[in-house]
Amino acid sequence: MNTPRKFAEETVLLHAGRHPEDNYGIVNPPVYHTSTVLFRSVEELLETRVDRASGAFEKFTYGREGTPTTRALEDAVTALEGGYRAVVTSCGLGAIAASLTAFLNAGDHLLIVDSVYGPARHFCEDFLSRFGVEVTFFDPLIGGEIAGLFRGNTKVVYMESPCSLTFEMVDVPAVVAACRPRGIVTIIDNTWASPLCFKPLALGVDVSLHAATKYISGHSDLMLGIAVCREDAFIPVKKTASASGYCGGPDDVYMALRGLRTLALRMKRHQESATRIARWLQQRPEVARVMYPALPDDPGHAIWKRDFKGASGLFGVVLKECSAAQLAAMLDHMDLFKLGYSWGGFESLAVPTYPATLRSASPWTEPGPALRLHAGLEDPEDLIRDLEAGFARLGDAA
Repeated sequence: MNTPRKFAEETVLLHAGRHPEDNYGIVNPPVYHTSTVLFRSVEELLETRVDRASGAFEKFTYGREGTPTTRALEDAVTALEGGYRAVVTSCGLGAIAASLTAFLNAGDHLLIVDSVYGPARHFCEDFLSRFGVEVTFFDPLIGGEIAGLFRGNTKVVYMESPCSLTFEMVDVPAVVAACRPRGIVTIIDNTWASPLCFKPLALGVDVSLHAATKYISGHSDLMLGIAVCREDAFIPVKKTASASGYCGGPDDVYMALRGLRTLALRMKRHQESATRIARWLQQRPEVARVMYPALPDDPGHAIWKRDFKGASGLFGVVLKECSAAQLAAMLDHMDLFKLGYSWGGFESLAVPTYPATLRSASPWTEPGPALRLHAGLEDPEDLIRDLEAGFARLGDAA
């Protein structure tokens, strides 16, 4: 966009990262399939080496470093998040790994929220710890009291809000306020909210991560991650991602960029459907509680309302105690809520979850089974009928 005018975010979403004037007037950026980039002279080749050494990463040098298609996606998501620059990686976990290892060395201390995305937890416990990084998990409700966990070697605090599986809201501004005077880097997984519904960089967070596999793509057909950085954080993350080989494939990058254009419409529908279904579930006799911070009676609603502009279609449900056979009877025969990992696509999904197996600092004590539901783009009344039939099967299996 070549004008300084301030546009609505929905408009920026459609135009950011596109430069038709540079591509023969073609609306969408072309897909660049390449490993090798050719140079016209030794002088030009050496200039690109200087560019990489300085950390500018402005020129295209090799496929792993990115292409104009990659840059278009990075620029578009950066514009939405209000960041400095972004780094595309091969998947969401790649963005997590690159961002953590960019700021951690042997002997450093990492604080990470206890209710974190399971693969991120395993990366910290099984990988970082082997290389001498001390890992401590903290209660997601700790807020500014996190300062009591700081050590002299604490270098990074890693957050998710809302949290995976259990959907607690982290008081991000309070955590950042405790970290910044001490020079502690803050990283957050912002996949649940998408770049539209939460702006963690505006609250002082250093790196905002997305599994672009999910809402940015929106179609359950690619693997991609992206780390949106403040200026001081960009070079460490970019250098680490490049050196680790976390590069996104050209077709996946293009498809994520195409999916991004409809994000505002999709997120609105996801939230509307999730809210409708969550309220219906609260009235069901089989349900102990619903975990969705957009609901006014959710424990994290005040923080969500203060910091977020919207919600997604992902939420949790705790059922009243029932047998494994009853739960299977409910979930095995759903027409629309299919069993499957990931989320953020157009389709609805359901999986049983086991939060107690992924906690160490804040125990999970709910006696009944838990579910994670993703409200897709189907008619919400059809989704409710699907759940209603599932509950009937649960009851019949008693």
